Amino acid sequence: MSTIDESEPATWVDLLGPARLSTSVVLAGGVALHAINIFLTTSLLPTAIDEIGGERLYAWSTTVFMIASVVSSMFVSRLLIRRGPLVAYLTALAPFVLGTVVCAVSPTMAVLLVGRAVQGIGGGLLAGLGYAVVRSAYPQRLWAKATALISAMWGVGTLAGPAIGGLFAQLGVWRMAFVLLAVLGLLIAVIAPRALPRAEPSESTDPVPLVSLALLTVATALISLAGILTEPLQITGLILAGTLFAVAFVRWERRASARVLPVSTYTRRSPLKWSYLAVAVLAMGTVTEAFTPLFGQRLAGLTPLIAGFLGAAVSLGWSVTMLFTSGVTKPATLRRMRVGGPLVLAAGLAVTALFQQDNAGPGIVVVWAAGLVFAGAGIGIAFPHIVVAVMGSTPDEEEASKAAAGINTVELMALSFGSAIGGVLVNLGAPSMLHSAQYLLFGFAAVAAVGGLFAHRSDPRSAAVD
Repeated sequence: MSTIDESEPATWVDLLGPARLSTSVVLAGGVALHAINIFLTTSLLPTAIDEIGGERLYAWSTTVFMIASVVSSMFVSRLLIRRGPLVAYLTALAPFVLGTVVCAVSPTMAVLLVGRAVQGIGGGLLAGLGYAVVRSAYPQRLWAKATALISAMWGVGTLAGPAIGGLFAQLGVWRMAFVLLAVLGLLIAVIAPRALPRAEPSESTDPVPLVSLALLTVATALISLAGILTEPLQITGLILAGTLFAVAFVRWERRASARVLPVSTYTRRSPLKWSYLAVAVLAMGTVTEAFTPLFGQRLAGLTPLIAGFLGAAVSLGWSVTMLFTSGVTKPATLRRMRVGGPLVLAAGLAVTALFQQDNAGPGIVVVWAAGLVFAGAGIGIAFPHIVVAVMGSTPDEEEASKAAAGINTVELMALSFGSAIGGVLVNLGAPSMLHSAQYLLFGFAAVAAVGGLFAHRSDPRSAAVD
């Protein structure tokens, strides 16, 4: 039994000490596997297609993975309720490891895409469970720090994924990168039985929300497809179509008896919907990482390696900041951080946009990096505390589990929408790379600024006067 005084402020020793180390390793490790896999595959896929062919299917690798991840993330709460934390986590690891093995042995690009889809099923579950299991695996005083640790794994993935994938690709053994991921997945599965609660499974009283799942899946598919096209008109059309299906999803959920998100999401005075929107805005802020290496190479002549690190600046900012801000407990300070985070994100992106120029020298590149790290700090300031607010949004255990699991679904949808919108903004600036960079950064800065309003409305005191 824990001897920790729950009234004392949380420390990292509480989270990473002997009593909870294995739990933290499993939950953070699952998200790290998912994140590393995304960036690892991106860096080694060009080498893979030289061997197995299928260049015309190149862009589909990310698309099928994202669609499968979004779909599976919608089953996290039901899996957790029906099977309990341990079995749910092992169930998520199984398709991830299986899909990774399929990728490792794939003789053709078509088979690799099947592996990526299976990986996506496991990855969506792992990422969602990483947040959802926090509620049962830790006392409430550790939720913010646990969320910060788990979220920081996306920063680890941003740095480690390209490095691992690039190394194995450079050595000409790209398949071994997938073998390494599969082995790590098996190691986490071995640790899980002594790390996660063995709660008794129970039957969920809710039927499977088939209509909601279908609408959200179509919305995700359309937006993901928009992200791999190059024609602005086609991209815009798919984004609009995807948005319509997303709106249809919300309208259906408001009156449906079986839902993906908690019923309180659609209650007029509930702050939960605003919290989800704030999470979405912060997630969309990370989309800039996919484009900044391109800007660095074209506008400043950076080498691919240095440009890649520039692309990781936002992740560096929020990963480091979360480690220092997750221990804040004063309600007034927390409110300011939740609202200020999106505004800091907006300011960092806007400053970076203002200093975009052709033939940029080292000094300007340093300003870009500083602006992006500052933008990332905005995510780190707000994200863990908004997530904790979502986890504690209702005393009902089943609804709270749905709320926590919904975080990952919202994140993945936001990333899909953000990637497609980013493609539109970059194409609007073409053929000028300078204009593309400015449109993208100013555009997402505007989105982040609106996120400050969402975060303000997520305060229960604001929702009460809605």
